[in-house]
Amino acid sequence: MTEAHDPNWLAVVRRYLVFIASANLIWEFAHIPLYTIWKEGTAGEIAFAAIHCTGGDVLIALSALMASLVIVGGPRWPSEGFWRVGGMTVAGGLAYTIFSEWLNTEIRGAWAYSGLMPTLPLIDAGLAPFAQWIVLPFAGLYWARRPVLAHSQPQRMRSP
Repeated sequence: MTEAHDPNWLAVVRRYLVFIASANLIWEFAHIPLYTIWKEGTAGEIAFAAIHCTGGDVLIALSALMASLVIVGGPRWPSEGFWRVGGMTVAGGLAYTIFSEWLNTEIRGAWAYSGLMPTLPLIDAGLAPFAQWIVLPFAGLYWARRPVLAHSQPQRMRSP
């Protein structure tokens, strides 16, 4: 016996990636004043940093989603288990981001927070990247799935 597969999974993944790329590019440019590069870098360095970081964000988002689909997804995703996969996707992206922020600010010194960046107690990770990996993946998954939900709901008959 074979299980039915949801034919919408690829469309949801594609829409998610479009959202993630767009939203992260906007987020990266918006929160650059929270890093020292805002005052120390040239316009070119700032633009490169935002675009480079957006590329990393897309890779993190895609990796977190694919790992979640492999571990907790099923053949009927996104119709079934959507938020289980979504929750794990957010957790994976958030875990990597906390590690990366620590590694790059504390160990490598690749970037530094300005005095404007609020940090989380105990882990000293910046609040902006922490929020980024909660808000954007959930919003992206929600947005990516909306057409699938609208298409799968029965249409009401209209009276003449």
